[in-house]
Amino acid sequence: MSEAIGVRCMWMRGGTSRGGYFLGEDLPADAAARDAFLLRVMGSPDPRQIDGMGGADPLTSKVAVVRKSTRPGVDIDYLFLQVFVEQAIVSDAQNCGNILAGVGPFAIERGLVAAQDGETRVAIFMENTGQVAVATVRTPGGTVAYAGEAAISGVPGTAAPIPLAFRDTAGSSCGALLPTGAGVDRIAGVACTLIDNGMPCVVLSAESVGVTGYEDRDTLDADAAMKAKVEAIRLAAGPLMNLGDVTAKSVPKMMLVARPREGGAIAVRSLIPHRVHASIGVLGAVSVATACLIEGSPAHALARLPDGRSKTLGVEHPSGVTECVVTVDETGQPVEAGMLRTARKLMDGVVFG
Repeated sequence: MSEAIGVRCMWMRGGTSRGGYFLGEDLPADAAARDAFLLRVMGSPDPRQIDGMGGADPLTSKVAVVRKSTRPGVDIDYLFLQVFVEQAIVSDAQNCGNILAGVGPFAIERGLVAAQDGETRVAIFMENTGQVAVATVRTPGGTVAYAGEAAISGVPGTAAPIPLAFRDTAGSSCGALLPTGAGVDRIAGVACTLIDNGMPCVVLSAESVGVTGYEDRDTLDADAAMKAKVEAIRLAAGPLMNLGDVTAKSVPKMMLVARPREGGAIAVRSLIPHRVHASIGVLGAVSVATACLIEGSPAHALARLPDGRSKTLGVEHPSGVTECVVTVDETGQPVEAGMLRTARKLMDGVVFG
């Protein structure tokens, strides 16, 4: 692709992430050419991403590729791509529920979905995991509304709410909610729950790797001893979770849990996987909330759980609390998970690679 040709792109905040939203038809059809272009767009590899649009953080170096779907009952196909900051890697190995929050508004803005008066439901097939999410977007007068009263932790101010409902997320990447079939596995002597309810995660107590689970992001990022222990567990967990060798992969995410302090169900510090998350990813929060329901797990031992089949679980993180709603069946297995996100259009134009 010639660097003199601009490619249509909308830059959006989705949840607590930010990135570029593209129509699939506007990007190179060849995956290698597409990835090379996106690396140039973001300015990777470079810790500052100074020669691109990336924000020198994994949370602001993300891409959504959106197409009109031909699948029955689905409006949009969405492929999430994580553009690494300091490495020349573009990965589709995971989903992103934060960037997902902007897909519905983007699809309506681009005319892929006809807006209704009031609100518009957009059924989204998530190509990374083969699952479907339904976003409800406010569209008064048939136009996307971004302003509103909903507040989410990690984002200043308020915006229009975008409820996201996830269907059949269990085992989206690993083949089963508990890929080893056990609620607890011991890796390097540490009790862990290997779980995938939309995001492959290893959930373990913060104390088991020598921290409290209440530290701030910078403190944990500077703790080389803790990070070495966590990485050793992650590398061992990858094959057990049917993910193979995860040395160069961004999954599984590592979730260090502790007792809640802010009125939620559980406190967590998330490594994604080598840097500490400023908050927590949407589907990562869903997986942690689900781990709280696994009897005997490290999360269950620390969690404060409500009664009832539909449980609202506040997942506390460095930026606040993310509320997940997990509905379980009569056996306690999760059947649906959802949460509230917001999004905002920041720029619409062309970007150059």
